[in-house]
Amino acid sequence: MTKNNYKLEIKEKYNNKRLDFTIASLIPEISRTRIKNIINAGFVKVNNEQSFEASRKIKTQDIIEVIIPEAKEVDIKPRNIKLDIRYEDDDLLIINKSPEMVVHPGAGNYDNTLVNALMFHCKNKLSTIGGELRPGIVHRIDKGTSGLLVVAKNDKAHIFLSEQFAAHTVKRVYELLVYGRIKPSFGKITSLIGRSKFNRKKMSINTSRGKSAITNYQTIEFFTGKRIPDLSLIECRLETGRTHQIRVHLSTYGNPIVGDQIYGKTNKFIKNVDPEFQELINNFKRQALHARFIGFIHPTSKKKIEFACEKPKDFEKLLKTIKKLKN
Repeated sequence: MTKNNYKLEIKEKYNNKRLDFTIASLIPEISRTRIKNIINAGFVKVNNEQSFEASRKIKTQDIIEVIIPEAKEVDIKPRNIKLDIRYEDDDLLIINKSPEMVVHPGAGNYDNTLVNALMFHCKNKLSTIGGELRPGIVHRIDKGTSGLLVVAKNDKAHIFLSEQFAAHTVKRVYELLVYGRIKPSFGKITSLIGRSKFNRKKMSINTSRGKSAITNYQTIEFFTGKRIPDLSLIECRLETGRTHQIRVHLSTYGNPIVGDQIYGKTNKFIKNVDPEFQELINNFKRQALHARFIGFIHPTSKKKIEFACEKPKDFEKLLKTIKKLKN
């Protein structure tokens, strides 16, 4: 064992414990959040095989190898970036995130994120539980997805809100445009979702080590015509909040979200369509997915509060053009 490399043989007391919990217990000088990041980045092996699942249950006599990469100094600076704030008090903010904005710094983008904007707006009065890169961030929505996000201003509020997310009591409603007609027109999609074995940037239902994911959906409107492919405007209500959950579920179901650059296998849907629709789709470089509604119990008042917001202009333009072309 060196300063940055550890080889751990698992004793009986850690049998059937989580991988991240066990490493944190055996290497207490490293935070559990840091350990999760190290696992996700592929720096941990179990019995000589890379393991990317922090929740993996380990067994007595397993051999865990851990490489601790040198920590990079990151200087997250406040930036005067305009925010669409729909609510604010001493405990939290509700932000209507634009689709082009990234939530937190990472992967070479440290200056133009929601976190940079929040640090400027809140004068660093944000919860610290998310760590240096995610102050105030209780949950996230993907770049390319628009809509409502709750931000915690203090640790007490952060913990209270996180407990509601963990208990799946936060009400979240999304609107999205997908290819095809979903059958039945309403229902529930249930699966495990975990990191793809073949592409670490993607999530997949084809995993034995995933987490339970439940998406309720219903069709709001169906579009069909000679000049457009079949399309459905869908509402989804989440019971869980896994990474890329809606995108993975709808794509796996055979109805990829319009504009999804990762999960949108759409070639079969856009043959022989109107040139105006083709041009519109070619220029729509994000998933047509909008976090329309969020509701939860306030951390101080303990009263239920709810917020809703309109779809962004590019999404509305997309729908307007589809309605025109279907006739």
